[in-house]
Parts: sequence; structure tokens; C-alpha cells
Amino acid sequence: MLKVQKADERKLWDEDTKRLPLENSRKRGIVIITVILFGFGVILFRLVDLMVLDHEKLSERAAQQYIREKTLTPQRGIIWDRNLKEMATNIETDSLYAVPVKVKNNNQLASQIAPIINVPSGEINGLLQKKKGKGFAWLARRVDLETSRKLEGLRSPLKEGEIGFVTEPKRYYPKGQTASHILGFSNIDDKGIAGIELVYDEYLKGEVKSVSVGVDARGRSLAGDIRETVPGNNIILTIDEGLQYIVERELTAAMEERKAKAAVAIMMDPMTGEILALANRPTYDPNTPAAADGEEKRNRAITDIYEPGSTMKSVLASAALEEKVVRTGDMFDASAGAITVGGKTIHDVHRHGVLSFQEVIQKSSNVGAVKIGMRLGAAKYHDYLKKFGFGEKTGIDFPGEVRGILRGVKNWSGTSLAAMSIGQEIGMTPLQMLRAYSVIANGGNLMKPYIVSEIISPAGEVLKKNAPVAERRIISEKTAATMRNILKTVVEEGGTAQRASVKGNFVAGKTGTAQIFDPATGHYSRSRFVSSFVGFAPADNPRIALIVVVYEPQGATYGGLVAAPVFKNIVEHAFAYLDVPMEQDENRIYLVSR
Repeated sequence: MLKVQKADERKLWDEDTKRLPLENSRKRGIVIITVILFGFGVILFRLVDLMVLDHEKLSERAAQQYIREKTLTPQRGIIWDRNLKEMATNIETDSLYAVPVKVKNNNQLASQIAPIINVPSGEINGLLQKKKGKGFAWLARRVDLETSRKLEGLRSPLKEGEIGFVTEPKRYYPKGQTASHILGFSNIDDKGIAGIELVYDEYLKGEVKSVSVGVDARGRSLAGDIRETVPGNNIILTIDEGLQYIVERELTAAMEERKAKAAVAIMMDPMTGEILALANRPTYDPNTPAAADGEEKRNRAITDIYEPGSTMKSVLASAALEEKVVRTGDMFDASAGAITVGGKTIHDVHRHGVLSFQEVIQKSSNVGAVKIGMRLGAAKYHDYLKKFGFGEKTGIDFPGEVRGILRGVKNWSGTSLAAMSIGQEIGMTPLQMLRAYSVIANGGNLMKPYIVSEIISPAGEVLKKNAPVAERRIISEKTAATMRNILKTVVEEGGTAQRASVKGNFVAGKTGTAQIFDPATGHYSRSRFVSSFVGFAPADNPRIALIVVVYEPQGATYGGLVAAPVFKNIVEHAFAYLDVPMEQDENRIYLVSR
């Protein structure tokens, strides 16, 4: 019995012994499977996190590392003169950029680049820190060739893809200072800032496109040089580069000789309103506009107003003739040398006797002009001043043009009519005065001045074409012809502008010498003047109208001594350049200039 019991116990022991390994194996299997499933769960969760939850953020980071977003600046349109000579064009330059996400040591890179591009290393370091993790940051735009070569010597950061170059067009003005106030300039981003560059920026700038460029691990482009831009439209100006050069040369000489504060000269075709040349002194180089101050950049031809003085007498005389309040044979007694109006005494520079209407203008008598003004009357004179375009913008395609100053008759004082008859108490720009004289030159029409002739697409299509616009008739052809004959005598013997006479051609014009009003004292200065001459030639068949204004000349101040000789020099060289034949009359025969 005992044996049977022990045998049974041994059998149970054996069975338990066999069962234990099986149960242990099963437990180990469960643990392993659990670990594996947990691992897969973690991986699955991470995949979901990467592919779904953090997809956008990670895609952006990948793009920063392997894609460069580059803005490709298109070529700005070319600006030509009327003869298709380039006045503004483009040159290819290198621009330096950094890849902040790849820069290992900001301080080291900044210290290497700073002395080459003349930027403080702290500024570069700050930029790199600010753009940390980004894929692109500009360091220097449109550097010169020497700087570019020095940067190419930084082999390590270039090799590691920390920095790189992009080729960009840079605006270039091949004539330097010539026509700077006409052309204006553009900024580092090729946006027009002044002059034609500003007014026609939408036409010139072209179409900007941003493209994504794939790069390898070293930051090198995988797609080569991508150029997906639409160039800007081209502009043809009305100016003539040759005439512009002549005007600027003579204006510079006058500035130096007279030690003047500033000077302006504008040449226009009086028949069409086309601006042939426009210059200001002081001036600047549009290739380096940052080196110039505000005085040098000012386009005084349209932004600065001045009291014209005696050049206004031609407008007064034209209005008086048109209204038939005077006749050419009328006589005016100026023997007293002065006239008192409203408690204000106006003097002549030189005492005259009894003068004819023509002689009042020829000798620039203030007394005679005041008497003509009294015949015309304030209301009619004001009406003609408005008709001639004073007190309103000319509408020229330039930025910053001002209206000038022309008060309503109700705001005139008892002395205003007399003062305005001799060119005081009224303010205008040189361009407004030139346009008024062009009315006399062309037979009576007020022309709208313009400086852009055509806008042409890159494909050669004419997008816009300007043509002469006669805004209104102001005086009759008869009145204009009479005034032309009178203004010719101003330049002849006995007139105030003999120094404006041009060899071989008749000139018509008028001098002006105006005291500058001093707001501080409330009186006109006795030492500061504006000297001017405005006229046209050949007088009977005008090719050009020209105004010269010299601000605060030293020494001589009269327009006949200061501005008239500049007019003469410009016109003589301009006629030689344009091959204008000399005239002839019964007293003098001139050879044709070739």
C-alpha cells in the first residue's frame, strides 16, 4: 500500500516537473510579445506624431535644410534718350547670402566677413542669431567685383555651404551725373525712388518671381542657375543726351564763375512741349545716391518757386496787347524814374524818358510796366496769369512738382497789381515760366510739357506713346508775332540782354533780376538776388526755348550779366550740335553753319 502511494506521489512529481517548464516558457513568451507589441506601439505612435501631428513643422525644417527660397530680381527696363542712347541700364553683380541653419560658429563667420563688406561683426552676428534655424539670410547685396573676389577667398564657409552667392542685376547710370535729376535712382531692392525711376516704376521694374531651389547637403544648388523673371519695359525720353551735356557743362561753369548757391536750366521744344534738357546745380551721381545730400538731389526746376522779376513783363505785355488796352505805338512817361502806388514807391534801375510800349519791355522799365498793368487792371491780369498756367502744375511726368503761388484778386492789396506787373508777389517754378514764353514762341498755345516719349515692352510693343498736347489758346498769332518782335529788341543794341545774342541767329527773350524776400525781416533782401534769362531761338522759327536761373550769384547780379551769357553759350553750342542754319536779313548775311 505504501509502495503504491509513493509511486503515485512520484508520478505527480514527475508531472509537475514537466508542467513547470511549459508554464515558464509561456510566461516568457507573453512578456516578449508584450514588449514587442509595446515597441511597435511606440513606433506607431511616433510615426503618427511625425507624419500627422508634426508634419508641417518638420516639412518646414526639411525645406530650410534642403530648399532655398530665392527672390529673383528681374532686369529693370532700359531708359534711353530720344536717340536711343542708354541713360540707365543694368549690370550683373554678386549678392552674398548666409544659410543660418548650417552656420557652426556665428562669431567666427561674422569676424571673417565683416571687414570685407564693411559691416560691424556684431551686426552680422545679430542677424545670424535672429535667423537661426532659417535657410536664407542676406548679408550683402550687389557688391562690387573686388569685394566679390575677397569673399570668394573664404573657402571654408563656402565649401561647408554656410554662405553663397546669388547673381543680381544692379542699376547703372553710364553717364554718371548727366541727367541725374531727370532719371532719379532706385534703391537696393530695385524700387524707383526719384525721377523717372519713381514715376514709371510700375513699367520699369518687371515681374518679380520667387522660386524654390533644391540644394544638396553642402548647400549647392541642384537645379543650376534659375532665371524665371519677366524684364521691365523700356522707356524713351524726349531729352537729347548731347543737348543735356551742353546745358550741364555751361551751367557748371556759371556756378563756378558766379559762386552761386544754385542754378537751373531747362530746354524745351516750344512747338511740342518736349523737354530736350533739364539740369540743376548742385547735382549728384545716381550711381551713389547715398553720398549726396538733399540740396544736391533737389530738382529745383519743378520743386522750387521764385519771384521772377522782369521776365514777368512779357506776360503782362502779351495780355495788354491781347485785350487791346495798349497799342504798339503808345507812349509811357517814365522820366520821373519812379512811381508810387498804394504808398509804395517803385523805381527804375536806370532813369528813362518817355518810352514807347516796345521800349518799356526792351529797357525793362518798372515804371512803364506798372502803368501798363494799371491799364489792364487786376481782374484781367489775374485771368491771364491763370491762362498762362501760373498757380497750377504743368502736369509734367515728374514727382514733386509744385503749383507755385498766385493769390486770388480778393487777396490782393493796394500794391499787388503794381508789384505783380514787375514780377513780385507771385511765385513760380522755372518750368512754369519757360512754358509761358513758349506760348509766345509757338503762336499762342499753352503746351503741356512732357519728358517720356514712349514706353516699349521687352518684345518691342509700344505700350504708351505721348504726343504734343495744346491745352488752350491764350493769345492770338498776331499778338504772339508782335511780342516776338519786341523781345528780339531786348537782345539787340539798347536792350538789357545784349550778351544773350547768338551769332548768326535772332534771339527773343527777357532778363529778370529779383530780390529774394526775407521772411525773417519781412522785407526784400538788398544782397540776395535771383538772376534769370528766358527766351527762344531762332526768334522767328523757334527750335528751342530755354530758361536759365541763377540763385544768389556773387558780384554781378543783373540777369543780363549773369544768366544771359549762359543762354548764349548754350544756344550757340546747341545750334552747332543740331546743325541749325544761320539766318540772314537785309542788313546782315550769315554763312550757314555746318
